Amino acid sequence: MQQTEHDDISELLSLLEQAHRALARHWLGDDFAIELLLASVIAKGHVLIVDVPGVGKTTLAKSMAQILGLDFNRIQFTNDILPADILGGSIYNSAEGKFSFSPGPIFTDFLLADEINRGPTRSQSAFLQAMEEGYVATDGVNHPLSPLFTVIATQNPIDFDSTNPLPEAQLDRFLTSIKLGYPAVDDEFHLLNDYGDSVRHDPAAVLTKESVTVLREACEEVYLHEDLARYIIEISRASREDPQIKLGISPRGSMHLAMACKAFALVKGRRQVIAEDIQRLIPPVWDHRILPRHGRDNDSVHAHELLQTILENIAVPR
Repeated sequence: MQQTEHDDISELLSLLEQAHRALARHWLGDDFAIELLLASVIAKGHVLIVDVPGVGKTTLAKSMAQILGLDFNRIQFTNDILPADILGGSIYNSAEGKFSFSPGPIFTDFLLADEINRGPTRSQSAFLQAMEEGYVATDGVNHPLSPLFTVIATQNPIDFDSTNPLPEAQLDRFLTSIKLGYPAVDDEFHLLNDYGDSVRHDPAAVLTKESVTVLREACEEVYLHEDLARYIIEISRASREDPQIKLGISPRGSMHLAMACKAFALVKGRRQVIAEDIQRLIPPVWDHRILPRHGRDNDSVHAHELLQTILENIAVPR
């Protein structure tokens, strides 16, 4: 029985590698970003992408949903979007003579929330509350979201006119925060020439909803050595005691890093976490959770520097 389960997971890891390669063909960018997104889905986490327009955020999100075999929706946040535009609401059914719930676009497996910081705070809060709790409450009834519900939210770091930046308590709900960056020279050349011919059709599904569910279950079984768990705790506690940091890493942040590392190990084809996983994932998992005592709010560059200094002063388990 155990051998059969081992073979099943090995097969899924092989399919996960195929999904990785398929996504790399449809989105030309940093391979680490693809690994992070796959790990975030497997770790049951949500992603915040902070980047300029035109770097392929929508293409990446839509292609990933198709390759993973998940349903996909997109919400464009604007300054007049209402909570009902996101969550749905009660609509009167004249034929039945009663109100019935009409689900909004949040009821899907994979959701792209575009320019989330352009929405009014009330709509942001309603959306993030549903994202955290896994259901939409209306008229005293809880309507559950998909068990595979995953959000990729985007923010434009350049244009802040008429925006409402997410406060730290809401940023903490995102497992990872990443920057896609511009493609390499060869990739951009490919984009201008034969890219359209090579990806003329939507990518085929490599995984299914069932296999993504099994991968999420397998993620919880990935081995995290006690010394590495203590390493995570030691770094997080150091961030809370650093005089240059106003808000350090919370226990939830430590848990998120541990789970992200387990999922990242699976993406890399391993069943155990290594110290390099922790070091590599600290920036995308923790930079957006740190609030420096001096400087601007949401200053991820300064936060990154402070975390790297802490990391350099803590011994790595061997």
